[in-house]
Amino acid sequence: MIQGIGASAGIAIGRAFVLPNWEWELPEQKIDVADFAREFERVYEGIRTSKVEIEQIKDELREVVGSEETHIFDAHLAILDDPVFMNEIQGIIQRQYKAAEVAVKEAIDHFVTMFDLLDDEYMKERALDIKDVGNRLLKHLLGAPEITLPSDTQPFILIAKELSPSQLAHINPQHVLGIVTLQGSTTSHSAIMARALGVPLVVGVEISLEEPLQTGQTIIIDGSDGKVFMEPTQQIIETYTQLHSRQKEAKKKLHNIAGHRPMTPDGKTLELAANISSLKELEIAMASGAHGVGLFRTEFLYMDRNRFPREDEQFDVYKGVAEKLAGDALVIRTLDIGGDKQLDYFELPEEDNPFLGYRAIRISLDRQDLFKTQLRAILRASHYGQVKLMYPLISSVDEVRAANAILEQAKRELEQEDIPYDKEIKIGIMIEVPAAVMIADMLAKEVDFFSIGTNDLVQFTLAVDRMNEEISHLYEPFHPALLRMLMLTVDAAKRNGIKVGVCGELAGDLRALPIWLSLDVEELSMSSHSILPVKERLLSTTQNESREVLHQVLECRTSNEIIDVLTRFMERVDVKTANG
Repeated sequence: MIQGIGASAGIAIGRAFVLPNWEWELPEQKIDVADFAREFERVYEGIRTSKVEIEQIKDELREVVGSEETHIFDAHLAILDDPVFMNEIQGIIQRQYKAAEVAVKEAIDHFVTMFDLLDDEYMKERALDIKDVGNRLLKHLLGAPEITLPSDTQPFILIAKELSPSQLAHINPQHVLGIVTLQGSTTSHSAIMARALGVPLVVGVEISLEEPLQTGQTIIIDGSDGKVFMEPTQQIIETYTQLHSRQKEAKKKLHNIAGHRPMTPDGKTLELAANISSLKELEIAMASGAHGVGLFRTEFLYMDRNRFPREDEQFDVYKGVAEKLAGDALVIRTLDIGGDKQLDYFELPEEDNPFLGYRAIRISLDRQDLFKTQLRAILRASHYGQVKLMYPLISSVDEVRAANAILEQAKRELEQEDIPYDKEIKIGIMIEVPAAVMIADMLAKEVDFFSIGTNDLVQFTLAVDRMNEEISHLYEPFHPALLRMLMLTVDAAKRNGIKVGVCGELAGDLRALPIWLSLDVEELSMSSHSILPVKERLLSTTQNESREVLHQVLECRTSNEIIDVLTRFMERVDVKTANG
């Protein structure tokens, strides 16, 4: 057994297929000055062809995994459009008299080496994106074929030094049982895509692709805890076969409760909604028994294009989701770009700390033309379902009032144009910065509902950048400080008679369920794959027991103590459920 890092959960048992390394041996012949124009044109043509291919991959993949994961390829398109990348290639051709393919190879190596030297895991993962794009460009310049996977129908476990998003995009989940890579991390684009495809993945495995692992060998991988068994004994095969069967049965059982009402045994109803960014994701969420959409991330409508979406384009999407929900609530969050979400066609300023900078509602209030266009589209869609409007990253009453003033302008315009909309549309805000928590009682008097965004709230409360590998261990969602923030927010909402829900990652964490039940929140909104596990737990967890657990949690002084209390409670519920 070799220990790696579990990056996509699940068990796979089967034969290995070792993917050959994609290495290029290029001749070092010189070219004449007269050949420069021809070599430049070859590069331009290769870029054009590569961009068409990437767009085709995006279109094909969108049908399988939804819109959010396909934006990985926007980064690839951005590299091909990056003048720095192009200038490097042209400079090598002009200064060193080298052919297009040699210049591209050297430019790739230059940037990959530069990124690898950075003490930042996220930037090291971006080196793989550059290598992926460069290999695609080289393939066209050299006229080389793709490295293909086995064409027979016998499923296999794919082994590779590293796996690019482009290679993953061509994988048929019916044929690939699982994946093992020698490099990579849980935050890589490949890991994100593997999770979206539902393929078990183990990364960071320290083995050779020649020895001892070879194509045809039987292996077992566990994508949850990162274990890889090579040529396992019959006993290990039987153990993991049984575990795999139990997981499949558990998944089947979960789908049987999709239609159950989300209610505790003692009568507390907790609506379970979905976080989505596309119609495709909505279909997956509804199949999982989601009760409405608690967070529609509209920024992905803006990312999948080379210009701002027009009002009618946005309206058509919002209307489509509202109609499909057939009366269930749809909470549409206004544009939330900046931080780690950029638009190629909208140049944001260079910032030392973009997560604390020009982003979200701050951009909307600054660019009122863009904001009003979106508000008009949302208002128009409200005529076709139970649509609610939500502002992100609110930190003051002034911001809410300024946003609502623009909303009122949009309403008056629609009335003058005789365009129908819901005149009673509910307005909410995300509580995701400590300032909003501390004035939650004031904010509650301005809006109809709160939605707690735990991802940013944890980050800002603890002053921890969760993308920074050096301090990511300090990102503790069960920190006592966060628990106090949650209590303050919910208490302010209750005292002012408005509804409160949760839409961050913590909403889908099973350990947190007794906290939400004891605080009496009305809704949890989460990724589609979390809905059924949370519902199963909800059906066997009482609110009264949860309140007892909260009393214990409030006596804890550390995150580990809180997690221990919540884990022991989960185990007790499991035992009670198993005993009937």
